[in-house]
Amino acid sequence: FTQEAKNSERTTSCFRKNDVVKVPHVFWELTTKEVLTMEFCTGHKVDDLDFLRKADISPTKVAKALIELFGEMIFIHGFVHGDPHPGNILVSPRGQGRFSLVLLDHGIYKELDPKFRLDYCKLWKALISLDVQKILELGEQFGVGKYAKYFPLIFTGRTIDSKSALGTQISGEEKTRIKQDLNSLGMDDISSFMESLPPDFLVILRTDGLLRSILGNLGAPRHVRLLAYAKCAIYGHEEQSRLGSGAINRLMLQIKTSISYLHLRILIELARLLVQFNDYKHKAKDKLSWMLQKISREVLGWYKALM
Repeated sequence: FTQEAKNSERTTSCFRKNDVVKVPHVFWELTTKEVLTMEFCTGHKVDDLDFLRKADISPTKVAKALIELFGEMIFIHGFVHGDPHPGNILVSPRGQGRFSLVLLDHGIYKELDPKFRLDYCKLWKALISLDVQKILELGEQFGVGKYAKYFPLIFTGRTIDSKSALGTQISGEEKTRIKQDLNSLGMDDISSFMESLPPDFLVILRTDGLLRSILGNLGAPRHVRLLAYAKCAIYGHEEQSRLGSGAINRLMLQIKTSISYLHLRILIELARLLVQFNDYKHKAKDKLSWMLQKISREVLGWYKALM
């Protein structure tokens, strides 16, 4: 239990500037190897939609805060909570739609290898911009070789040669190609891929899977996760460069980081707007078709009445 207490305090330190994240305080004078005494915090499961509606809390804002919390853990601190299921993350209302995310159960954490963390930051930057060469290059570093082409599909839902905009649904043609490609894989391929992944990567895959499930329950748009990860990946990658730099260099790195994030954000926002435009276009088309059919029926009715 003392290790769990230390994990919780380290997490508290990591998020000391984040007023949304709440980690229960440890009472060390009442804590031993056999007993852990922590502050009691109230709240409801993070994906309890009925509670969120009654408390007038936006599920999308909760989703955004949650994915930014874990994005920062993964990409910046490299110290990741090992069991982010809904029961370990509570939403505690603070009035007027505001809330805290209470993070519980700090017994299992994974400290990522520093090189892996930096490479994972680079991978996400490449995934967002669909830099094929960089994705394949990082695949070699992660030890997965030819299977690196599946990284975009696993993390962003599009193929490595996709023509679909980021965050949008892939085309029917792409779905057919993916199905054919995956059907060609045997159990040996799947085993080889999983066995070649670094242990840290397996932890990330599990964590991301749990988080995506929660985001789905909250009804969060796909771009929420992509934006959060893009931002954290950029800042996590530049964080190493800022260490030990002078004031001017740190300022220049900050500007460079902000520009990189702005560039990726524009890509994602444009994709989101494209999706919305297509949705509106289809709805308008359906509405127009319905109106024309209605007018046609009415005109036909008038014509028959006159005859």
